[in-house]
Amino acid sequence: MARITLSKLRHSYFPVPYKEEHWALKQLDLEWEDGGAYALLGPSGCGKTTLLNIISGLLVPTEGQILFDGKDVSHLPPEKRQIAQVFQFPVVYDTMTVRDNLAFPLRNRRVPEAEIAERVREIAEMTDLTPTLGNRASHLTADGKQKISLGRGLVRTDVNAILFDEPLTVIDPHLKFRLRAKLKELQQRIALTMIYVTHDQTEALTFADRVVVMNMGEVVQIGTPSDLFDRPHHTFVGHFIGSPGMNVLPCAIDNGKAVVAGHVIETANRISKDAALTEVGVRPEFVSLASQGLEARIVRVSDAGRFRIVSTECAAGPVKLLAGDDIEIPADGARLRFDPANTRIYADGWLAGSEADR
Repeated sequence: MARITLSKLRHSYFPVPYKEEHWALKQLDLEWEDGGAYALLGPSGCGKTTLLNIISGLLVPTEGQILFDGKDVSHLPPEKRQIAQVFQFPVVYDTMTVRDNLAFPLRNRRVPEAEIAERVREIAEMTDLTPTLGNRASHLTADGKQKISLGRGLVRTDVNAILFDEPLTVIDPHLKFRLRAKLKELQQRIALTMIYVTHDQTEALTFADRVVVMNMGEVVQIGTPSDLFDRPHHTFVGHFIGSPGMNVLPCAIDNGKAVVAGHVIETANRISKDAALTEVGVRPEFVSLASQGLEARIVRVSDAGRFRIVSTECAAGPVKLLAGDDIEIPADGARLRFDPANTRIYADGWLAGSEADR
């Protein structure tokens, strides 16, 4: 395993990039500790797979360095980096049995057969492939083949890191949860460095100790799952993480305080400099119906099982809140209260004031 450092990294698919939009990856400076579980989370096209392929050696970065334990590997080919990579779609040898597919990376490295048999047995149990070990891979379903790819990435013990590029896309939803839990259990047991690319917030937040949220080629926040939920550093993070996502309303600023539709909103932070766009962000979990507060009208109530999602409209825009069965919801007009400890001001999309530096 290795500590992975990205230093002043940028990448473009243009031969001579001269515009900001030419960069698939804007400048990144990241460090992943040896033995950590990390996720790259973001929408399609944000640069997650590009970054993963640069780490593995499938791409050479336009600028910057990739360091493994302080050694520059930026121009080393994949086979020299001791990386295992699992791709989004299955890569298997159809003419081989499942057992031989799993054993293939170890036989290539001349691992003793007794050790191969033990590793294959262990990985087959983890991925539910034991009953099919003697079958040819060509006879398996798409999710069965992907389990082989997953297993082949996990079977080696001599790797610096294992990289997963949306590996559970074709897996049955019930099996996804179990495999994700098994991956996490394995990572904790043998302290493998794992980097998991996904656009699914549930996958990222349940697998990783630290999540790197990306958008449009740049990192907008790095943190634990609770960091990202409790204190988004950017309105994109608030929107992307959480279901429903964070409410964001335009606001005016009066003496450092937020004013929404003429109503002063108490917040956890204050703004200390001018910005082209100022907004207030608050998650639906921290909005409640009250006798006093921001005026709104009820638009829709959706039953989500454990709670109801109440969609409202105020003068500044839409606001969603969560209400239990014990909360009486008015037929039309309502007033909304935002919890001050969990309501924040954003300047040009970014968390404003001293909270942004904590």
